[in-house]
Amino acid sequence: MTSPTLAWIFVLVAAVNSTIGNLLLKKSRMIDPSGGFLDMLLQPYFVAGLAFYGINVVLFAKSLEVLKVSVAYPVLATSGFALLIISAHVVIGEQLVLRQYIGVLILIAGMFLLAVE
Repeated sequence: MTSPTLAWIFVLVAAVNSTIGNLLLKKSRMIDPSGGFLDMLLQPYFVAGLAFYGINVVLFAKSLEVLKVSVAYPVLATSGFALLIISAHVVIGEQLVLRQYIGVLILIAGMFLLAVE
């Protein structure tokens, strides 16, 4: 049986994998945005993105052995959103404005309110 601490680690690592998956999908479309559907499916960054999503699902499923889905999923989603917003700015250079930074802080505060039982 998974310990609660390890389950939360699984949730946070799943969020990181989701973020990496999203960044890889974006990269796949930056390289060949005009390619057809089959070209997109065969693009290496796209395939890698799917692999990271798969790892995300496995880790999250493992965390649900211990955690309530009604608590774990909001933490997973919020962590993923916050990490993605920040990493898209750092890695891809997407610009953020003040209200987006405030939004990330509100997301994180909401996540903590949801996670505390």
